[in-house]
Amino acid sequence: MISRRDFLQTSMAASAILGASSFGNWAKLAAQQALTQDQLLQFDTFGNVSLIHITDIHGQLKPIYFREPSINIGVGDNKGAVPHVTGADFRKLYGIDDGSPSHYALSSGDFSALAQAYGKVGGLDRMATVINAIRADRPDAILLDGGDTWHGSYTCYHTQGQDMVNVMNALKPDAMTFHWEFTLGSARMQELVEGLPFAALGQNIFDAEWDEPASDLYPPYKFFERGGAKIAVIGQAFPYMPIANPGWMFPEYSFGIRDENMQDMVDEVRGQGADLVVVLSHNGFDVDKKMAGIVSGIDVILSGHTHDALPEPVLVGETIIVASGSNGKFVSRVDLDVRDGRMMGFRHKLIPIFSDVIAPDKEVAALIDAERAPFKSELEEVIGQTESLLYRRGNFNGSWDDLICEALIEEREADIAMSPGVRWGPSLIPGQDITREDIFNVTSMTYGKAYRSEMTGEFIKVILEDVADNIFNPDPYYQQGGDMVRIGGMGYRIDINQPQGSRISDMTLLKTGEAIHPEKNYVVAGWASVNEGTEGPQIWDVVESHIRKQGTVRVAPNESVKVIGA
Repeated sequence: MISRRDFLQTSMAASAILGASSFGNWAKLAAQQALTQDQLLQFDTFGNVSLIHITDIHGQLKPIYFREPSINIGVGDNKGAVPHVTGADFRKLYGIDDGSPSHYALSSGDFSALAQAYGKVGGLDRMATVINAIRADRPDAILLDGGDTWHGSYTCYHTQGQDMVNVMNALKPDAMTFHWEFTLGSARMQELVEGLPFAALGQNIFDAEWDEPASDLYPPYKFFERGGAKIAVIGQAFPYMPIANPGWMFPEYSFGIRDENMQDMVDEVRGQGADLVVVLSHNGFDVDKKMAGIVSGIDVILSGHTHDALPEPVLVGETIIVASGSNGKFVSRVDLDVRDGRMMGFRHKLIPIFSDVIAPDKEVAALIDAERAPFKSELEEVIGQTESLLYRRGNFNGSWDDLICEALIEEREADIAMSPGVRWGPSLIPGQDITREDIFNVTSMTYGKAYRSEMTGEFIKVILEDVADNIFNPDPYYQQGGDMVRIGGMGYRIDINQPQGSRISDMTLLKTGEAIHPEKNYVVAGWASVNEGTEGPQIWDVVESHIRKQGTVRVAPNESVKVIGA
């Protein structure tokens, strides 16, 4: 008799035959002929339950360019495992043809040329078209939003998330969980959540004073009756909120991974007759993998936070983990055969939202335009042009952050600049205008003031070591899922395999070539400090002033970080 685990593993191995994950099929076909909406939406309906997963939209209402990382290093047990495979290695792993639509959607190579060929991606009106098509095929499909939705754009900042709430409500999600949303402040969060027509879930959102679940506003789970099955969706908000973001903005709440409580919730919903247990997670992919190996009884984890886009689910024990990308670039559909109180099999498709191929939903498009109309002139004002590809993703640097660091050094008269290793923010291809909207897309946050202070060389090293451990600690539960803090005006060497405190060396001031001295003071400019009361101009104003002076932006390749042990 075949075990459930063996059955799922067999299903996974046979995906090319059974169509359990069908991304590669359309990609190879589309490489030979014009891509169509029907090809993107084609799906062989399976089982009796459908899940639709979107995550990490970061305020992007309109189509954008978004380059995937060329460097995504895994450590410990995750070294060399997806999602820590990029470029040609990634394409080889999944059988993706060079120059194909899936090459453009999932890989960074030849990005500028492929972007011109295939166009922009995303747009909530196009996502609506895809979601509506899935619902037409499976009317009771469950739409789940993994969070990082009400943050990351000009209009989202100026409406305190209301633009995203209004448009997302039109898509009719069934539940969501959270991360950056909490940086709107706990009072604004309560106001928005109380008005939602769907569930706001978080089994790990606790009252900070009493260390009890904050279940009145953020229940741990919700049940759905679909396809003759009883489905429990458990929410998992970002666990490291007070570490990665300013705790003073949401002092009432504590978070954490809370494996024991998650196990209790899984056991509780199973005890109430759940046939399928789904975790809607904002942990980050490696954290989700570890949690899947600790907490028993989870059938599906819909993963968010680390922005990974994988054309096939990853199997950990009897749990499948689905990664659906970011910035509105993808929608995942997961069909499941749920019988006799268990998941018997699945079929999955990662659907790329090619905005020139997928027709916009007219009602959602009109709603988006209405939300943006009061800000139209500000959004569209051209600040400069770029001759360089501007992107953010990558473990150590991205050209957008190189430009931001350059602006901080010049505008704030600093020796060294620091830009946070956040992963959100669209790309611009060479020859594009840079609008005010583009600048906000990579800087917008509720604590964006650009500080200027003096730091000793020793303290700068402490910062770098601390951030490096958040990324390269072999235990995923000590990783926060961001990238390395970006540094301008300074170079360094990093050995990712060394323990905390011993990874960073050879720190050098680039303008003089001299070594950074531990006891010497340096003027450092940065932004996104988690400290309350930070003073300085807003980072988007700093960047806008710099780009206006430059006119045309050219960002040289950044070779200031030497990586050892990757």
